[in-house]
Parts: sequence; C-alpha cells; structure tokens
Amino acid sequence: MSLSALSIHAVQMASETADEPAVSPYLIGAIALAILLGLLLALISFGGGREHS
Repeated sequence: MSLSALSIHAVQMASETADEPAVSPYLIGAIALAILLGLLLALISFGGGREHS
C-alpha cells in the first residue's frame, strides 16, 4: 500500500470519528470556570486582610 493510499485511508477514518468530541466542551468549560473562580476566591481572600497605605 502506498503512502498516499495510507494517508487517504487515515483521513477517511478520522472524518468518521470526528462527529463527536472525545470530551464534552461543556465539561472543559466547567473545569476552566471552576479553576478561574477558585483563583479569584484565592486572590480576594489573600488581599482581604491587608491594610492599604
């Protein structure tokens, strides 16, 4: 089997499985939101007890 035939077969196989993502985009967004909210909470709690000069 030639290299071009292998690459065409690989593209066809990838296009058949590309309909659904492996991980839900909503799950990735929820994880990113949780990380950012956690960092925001840490920033607020760290800066909350400091006096301003």
